[in-house]
Amino acid sequence: MPVMTAGLRVAVGIILIVAGALKVGHPAALAASIADFRLFPPQFVAPLAIVLPYLELFVGAYLVIGLFTRVMAAIAAVQFTVYGLAIASAVLRHIPANCGCFGPWDQAKADWPHVALDLALAGVSLLVARTAPGTLALDRTFSTKKER
Repeated sequence: MPVMTAGLRVAVGIILIVAGALKVGHPAALAASIADFRLFPPQFVAPLAIVLPYLELFVGAYLVIGLFTRVMAAIAAVQFTVYGLAIASAVLRHIPANCGCFGPWDQAKADWPHVALDLALAGVSLLVARTAPGTLALDRTFSTKKER
């Protein structure tokens, strides 16, 4: 189980790092994508567009190195659940929003497969949180022998 946990942890981390990296430097495009979902008041859209890529990078990096794994995996689960619910909301309201999941070049429309993918990633993140940290994790370096 520790090897599987490590693999899932790193996979989720890499997905978050790639998604965040592709959004960094493009806050206007991300703000437009967020605004298209019509979920937040306008005054929240720009700050969210600035913070979100760095949150994804931060959580993703911590998952890859296996530091504070349980907490970071739980945060990732919340992120993916929120993304899935936002996309589901757009689909149900027939809003033709672009996902924007992987930066301004991602023109994929919000649809049910995206919802399923985000909720599956939330489930994987919860599994990682439950079975963390897995092998090759810095958490193991800082834990006591009793916790290993």
